[in-house]
Amino acid sequence: MMDVESVKCDACSGLWPDVSYQIVTLTESSVYLHKDQFFPGWTVLVFKRHATELFQLTHAERNQLMDEVSRVAQALTQVFSALKVNYALLGNLLPHIHWHVIPRLAQDPAPRESVFSVSHEPLHLNAKDNQERIALIRQAINVNSHS
Repeated sequence: MMDVESVKCDACSGLWPDVSYQIVTLTESSVYLHKDQFFPGWTVLVFKRHATELFQLTHAERNQLMDEVSRVAQALTQVFSALKVNYALLGNLLPHIHWHVIPRLAQDPAPRESVFSVSHEPLHLNAKDNQERIALIRQAINVNSHS
């Protein structure tokens, strides 16, 4: 039975993220390319069940989720030749556990700033480029799952 919070939750109700941006489904999370690709490779992992805090997860769920975040970060580093990866778990706008995993590249316009504070016009890829980027990340995640 779903609780009242999960019924109101955009992540639980399927309103966010857009399914056309889905990269892969893992054990505890679904992985999506963020619509705004101003920071190339910006990806979001969304926990599969409704929870708002890490302490609400079982020990096994938390460990598995962190393994998945790490696998995605490794894949993004490989695909985009990232110099650094940023991780964000905030939940202020959408109270559902979801990790933003953002590769920071050599040509980063603001390498010492948070992506959330960099003023920019959102960069939305065309459908073909979007699907190509998703396929590259998916392939790297799948390779990392076997290593």
